[in-house]
Amino acid sequence: KIKHLGFLVKLDTNGSNPKMLKELVEARLIDYVAMDIKTSQKNPAYKNLMIEGITLDHIKESVEFLKEACLPAGREKFDWEFRTTVVNTIHTREEFLDIATWIGGPNVKYYLQNFRAEKTIDSEFEKIQPFSREFVENIVKDIEPYFKDCNLRN
Repeated sequence: KIKHLGFLVKLDTNGSNPKMLKELVEARLIDYVAMDIKTSQKNPAYKNLMIEGITLDHIKESVEFLKEACLPAGREKFDWEFRTTVVNTIHTREEFLDIATWIGGPNVKYYLQNFRAEKTIDSEFEKIQPFSREFVENIVKDIEPYFKDCNLRN
């Protein structure tokens, strides 16, 4: 209904439902997708972040769909991005190289956003000190060759 009223629609997703993502894109019901990449696909903690019934294969399927969706294949182009909130105690610099080789590509936009320890669902996260801006900027410099666009968001 919102789309038919003429509004643009953005979907924020963790990629856990690739079937729904494909249906929404193919029905032209969304104009922009922002998909969270929680960590490297090699990190065993990724599966701990998912509810029962969701697998890393679901996430990988969504990643591949978005990477292919921007290629000319009879589909009307829409805009999308991958993003990761960088959390001290969870992420390492090396992990971002793994993420870059997994999701990277010549048409891929990827944004890092430094964790802020405020208003978290789990109050334990409020005790975590964020990485320095310089540290995250250096990660961006290391991985930007893998992407069309790679930046740090405030």
